Amino acid sequence: MHRHGLALAAALLALPSAPAFSAELKLPPTSVTAALRSSFVSTNVDGPGDDINDFVLDSVRLQIGGTVTDNIKFTFNTDYNSVTSEVLVIDAIGQFEFTPQFNIWAGRFLPPSDRANLHGPFYGNAWGFAIDGIQDGYPFYAAGRDNGVAYWGDFDRLKISAGVFDVPSTAAAQGGDGEELVYAARVHVSLWDIEKGYYLNGTYYGDKDILSFGAATHSIDGDTSFTIDGLMEKKLPNGGVVSVEGEWASYEGKSGGYMPGSADPFDSSDGGFGLLAYLFPQPVGIGKIQLLGKYATNSYDAVGGDIDRDQLELDVNYVIKAFNARLSLFYIDNSFDGGTAADYSQIGVGMQLQI
Repeated sequence: MHRHGLALAAALLALPSAPAFSAELKLPPTSVTAALRSSFVSTNVDGPGDDINDFVLDSVRLQIGGTVTDNIKFTFNTDYNSVTSEVLVIDAIGQFEFTPQFNIWAGRFLPPSDRANLHGPFYGNAWGFAIDGIQDGYPFYAAGRDNGVAYWGDFDRLKISAGVFDVPSTAAAQGGDGEELVYAARVHVSLWDIEKGYYLNGTYYGDKDILSFGAATHSIDGDTSFTIDGLMEKKLPNGGVVSVEGEWASYEGKSGGYMPGSADPFDSSDGGFGLLAYLFPQPVGIGKIQLLGKYATNSYDAVGGDIDRDQLELDVNYVIKAFNARLSLFYIDNSFDGGTAADYSQIGVGMQLQI
């Protein structure tokens, strides 16, 4: 019996080994990242009442991306809304990327729009994102995103994109019920280093020398918005980085426009902003110091009369690891002429981390 057992064992060892089950499951490459913006803000509103002091969880995001095939990708991102205490799906994108010149995206994502919308709060230069009534003024479902389909392509120094999207009409300046279609398009030109891909940055912290200009338009039911934007960023011989950015925007009716801090409805708005920043070359501890100033002005054609709005932002940023770790000391002042919105100013400290 003992010899028979040895023979059986030898026979089993001689058989070809079966493949492991894990080798049968070839999961596509997947990345999981997370991002956080949090701040302490002290707000002073002109008029009676005390200052408002708040610890704010501005944004928490979970970001998942993967490659299905060489030409098909999938992105799924969520964001925590501190106002409603809800977790929102901000991106759910099927990405069909055949060549640099021919890409089709479908699902929920950022439509072709201004540079600010295409970099968002985490890849912008200033702390205060989309609070001036100029940047990212289009109607959207969540965090600047809408549901739809778009084409985009890189043609060396020229980048173009165009798409059709659903937007909630209740988010538009004129209000309404149900959903409407928005037709969106953008043209972008890079004169120095080329900005590739669909998304953009508000700064590159010296990794690129940028001189780029873009124009975008949104049209909803005959109402049209139009924006032009530009960024010049140069790394100087001493290692410092100077950034100059600007945007002008005209929003009409349902195509967008908004006035943070006011409930006054309006028919149209026109305005722009200019930004100047300097990143010092010398490290201070584990990071570098950046000084930033931004001025924005806007005029609104409101139901009760014209409203003028001016905003000044001053930042002292401590850049530890580009967009992955940075701190901001910020001051933001808003003044209104006309309407019901009260003047107010804010001073605060912000933190941004990404892994």
